[in-house]
Amino acid sequence: MTNSRSEIETQAALERNRQALGRYASAWLAGDRAALAACYHDDFTLHYFGRNPLAGDHSGKAAALGILAEVTRRTNRKLFAIVDIMAGPERGALLVRERFERDGKTAEVERLLVYTVRDGLLSECWVYDQDQAMVDAFLS
Repeated sequence: MTNSRSEIETQAALERNRQALGRYASAWLAGDRAALAACYHDDFTLHYFGRNPLAGDHSGKAAALGILAEVTRRTNRKLFAIVDIMAGPERGALLVRERFERDGKTAEVERLLVYTVRDGLLSECWVYDQDQAMVDAFLS
C-alpha cells in the first residue's frame, strides 16, 4: 500500500471539508435558510473585512447570522452563482458571484469565502471581496 497514515488522514480531512461546503452550497443555491443555518457551528465566527459599520469579527452563530441578515437587508444581495467549491485538509472555500442593490444602484461582485470546518459544520469564515471599496459603499 502506497498511502501512509498521514496521507489517509489528509484525504479524510479534505473530504470532510468538501462535504460540509457542498451541503452549504446546495442549501444556499436552493434558498433554504433553515438548511443554511444548520450548516453553522454554534461557535461560528465571521471575519468581515472592510471599512464599513459591519466590518469586524462576529463570534457565535447568532451574532454572525445577525450580521449576515443585516448585510442582506442593506444590499438586497442575491446569489448569482457558486463559481467553485474548493477543499483542502485545513480549509475549504467557495468562490461566489453576488448582486447587490441599494438606493437604485446595482453591482455584481465576486467573493471568496474561506471556511474552517469543525464537527462537520462551518466554524469560521473569512470574507474576501473582489471590490472591497464597492462593498463598503453598499454597507455604509
